[in-house]
Amino acid sequence: MDEQYDVVVMGTGLTECILSGLLSIEGKKVLHLDRNDYYGGESASLNLTQLYRQFRDGASPPAELGRDRDYNVDLIPKFMMANGELVKILTHTDVTRYLEFKQIAGSYVYRDGKIAKVPATEMEAVNSPLMGLLEKRRAKKFFEFVQTYKQDDPSTHEGMDAAVTSMDAVYKHFGLEPGTIDFIGHALALHLEDSYLSRPALETFERITLYMSSMARWGKSPYLYPRYGLSELPQGFARLSAIYGGTYMLDKKVDEIVYENGKVVGVRSGEEVAKCTQVICDPSYASEKTRKAHRVIRAICVLKGPIPNTEDVDSLQLIIPQNQVNRKNDIYIASVSSSHNVCEKNHQLAIVSTVIETDKPEEEIAPGLALLGPIADKFIQIADICEPVQDGKEDNVFISKSYDATSHFETVCDDVKDLYKRITGNDLVLKQRPTQEEEQQEMTKEN
Repeated sequence: MDEQYDVVVMGTGLTECILSGLLSIEGKKVLHLDRNDYYGGESASLNLTQLYRQFRDGASPPAELGRDRDYNVDLIPKFMMANGELVKILTHTDVTRYLEFKQIAGSYVYRDGKIAKVPATEMEAVNSPLMGLLEKRRAKKFFEFVQTYKQDDPSTHEGMDAAVTSMDAVYKHFGLEPGTIDFIGHALALHLEDSYLSRPALETFERITLYMSSMARWGKSPYLYPRYGLSELPQGFARLSAIYGGTYMLDKKVDEIVYENGKVVGVRSGEEVAKCTQVICDPSYASEKTRKAHRVIRAICVLKGPIPNTEDVDSLQLIIPQNQVNRKNDIYIASVSSSHNVCEKNHQLAIVSTVIETDKPEEEIAPGLALLGPIADKFIQIADICEPVQDGKEDNVFISKSYDATSHFETVCDDVKDLYKRITGNDLVLKQRPTQEEEQQEMTKEN
């Protein structure tokens, strides 16, 4: 460890591992450390023994839950949008060769006390209980407007420049009902709360378009999920980094970030110092340089079967829009099963999460827990959502943001691109890289 590196990365969360892989590809000498003996950091996937060790102070899991090795339980569940930024990063780096993905079976929304499926086909839209006949016509006009809207073509604007006009004004233009607005803003655009209504509509148009294009790509739902849990993602980028010369050390305690004249010069672990000119880390490795934005509660639930009123699907996302339960923030439910190789076949996993608004966080997720059916066991996690106070350019310590309450990876990818720009001075340009096989063929030709 006592040698010179370009970059020392601390923490094996997805953000850190993506950056480690990208910088290794570009020829940087990267050392990657983690205090844990597993990949994923705060967003790891744990087996049953690890789960009970973390939440039950070492208690053994009950035999009726099945075999330890059948479980890969995500501490922070997130799905990938099929057409989203993470999929683009995976194909750009060819990390897809290490992973196998499965589609999430359905996207659902809670409305007027019932669970309703987000329509995936025109037939489902026609039969959906989410809107009456006249409202469906108004919504159809709205979606046609969004899909044909082009910022550089005023003839598609209907007098509304989405870079200036608020989303609230666009909804009013089409005469949409509050329930429809809830559904569009939270189940399709995936906003966590309603502040987006006063912001320019273009942001929401882009989110709706991403949802629709992801849905069109695979049908059923816009979401993908890696078999064996989300820890497979950082491990895939770790393998990529290693191929390009990156060094990984798990179970390695970090004692100190070393500075000279206000700039980072290394990282100390015991008596060893890894010298470097840049550090990338998650907030837990440099807490004095972060601030708490808010807190999130997550309930990890082992279910005795599928979630009721969802046609017994093997996986889903279910959103409870905040207005439906008199809150400021939505409640998210993500569910996966043995078909994703994350639990024993007679059980399912569901994680209920939201931004904490009161001093009784467990009561805040009660509406979500009530929808799950019989729960075999439940683990409550409350986490601070932290973000860096400075951009890192002054001392060359670049800190990622904590994983937020959103149910997808788009905000994580925004953070990756922002960090990459600050670290390298260049925008992250995603392109289809040649696969390993294509690179080998090219090398063979050259030789």
